[in-house]
Amino acid sequence: MTPHDEAGLVQLTEQIRAASAAGTPLRIFGGDTKHFYGEPVKGEPLSTTAWAGIVSHEPTELVITVRAGTPLADVEAVLAERGQCLPFEPPHFGEGGTVGGMVAAGLAGPARASAGGVRDFVLGCRFINGRGELLTFGGQVMKNVAGYDVSRVMAGSMGTLGLITEVSLKVLPVAPAEATLVFTLNQHDALEQLHRWGGQPLPLNASCWVRDDTQPDAPELLFVRLRGAVAAVEAACERMLREAGGQRMDNTQAAPDWADCRDQRLPFFQSPAPDLCLWRLSVPQTAPVLDLPYAQLVEWHGAQRWLWAPAAAAATIRTVVAAAGGHTTLFRAGADGAPHVPRFDALLPAIEAITRRLRTEFDPAAVFNPGRMG
Repeated sequence: MTPHDEAGLVQLTEQIRAASAAGTPLRIFGGDTKHFYGEPVKGEPLSTTAWAGIVSHEPTELVITVRAGTPLADVEAVLAERGQCLPFEPPHFGEGGTVGGMVAAGLAGPARASAGGVRDFVLGCRFINGRGELLTFGGQVMKNVAGYDVSRVMAGSMGTLGLITEVSLKVLPVAPAEATLVFTLNQHDALEQLHRWGGQPLPLNASCWVRDDTQPDAPELLFVRLRGAVAAVEAACERMLREAGGQRMDNTQAAPDWADCRDQRLPFFQSPAPDLCLWRLSVPQTAPVLDLPYAQLVEWHGAQRWLWAPAAAAATIRTVVAAAGGHTTLFRAGADGAPHVPRFDALLPAIEAITRRLRTEFDPAAVFNPGRMG
């Protein structure tokens, strides 16, 4: 670490110590591309963008270590040069998204159900707690984890436990082969077909069922992406097309569509009306079609479902999703911000108690993104 680098870390530490001493809330952000996610936070801005750079990349060990303010696009470009990737496909949601924000938000893209999520690929991290202490957890190898895996707790913590400064991630080689198949199926039949394929040795990687309500008489379509060995992908394509009809898409056409799905740029994700909210429904993959009168987009082989509905429908949506064994997130609020609707479901008492103890331990003055998670 150079003197210039150390000065940047000292500046972040001093800002946190001063805020904790004064009880001043801090709003942590990187590229600020996920500002809509979670409850609004008011506080003194604490940006990580100046604390950027790739610390190390060991292609043969499948590990990369980067600073929190490093642009996500830069990391993906470096990995692509060596034929590697972040297999959980983190959403960008715009230019400037950072690695720290990726870990803090804990969001994953279309391949989540097959490849795993952000937490599954965090090997270690460094962060500054509310006392201004720089802590290190985990490491840079997959077997270097013992006891409480605090580094993975940071994934999805929304910046409420500390300021992530550095993270080590497991990466994987890019799959040798990829194919996207599209089938004309209603939601019920699409889910049933995905369940059947899920029980077979097929290289399923991602799926997306959608009906484009912006077009009259639009078909209901199921897109399935396969990744793996060339022989396995080709054999799966032949089998799945034979079983359910459909057709194979050209990869040059399909790849941008999957990126648009990841970053919510598909037509479905354009709000039909200013007062509607985008709801994220997390349910078991085997959950049936939900009895809700709203158009949906279904990902993760049935486990993640999106819909647009007014804030007033919160209680109905949450009741239906809970009955299916899932939970609900108000992902993007409507024009009025839905001020009286919680973004997240209430935690179970045991989980709430653990969460409270973690926050008390790592952020005793409660200055990090207060209220972000409700």
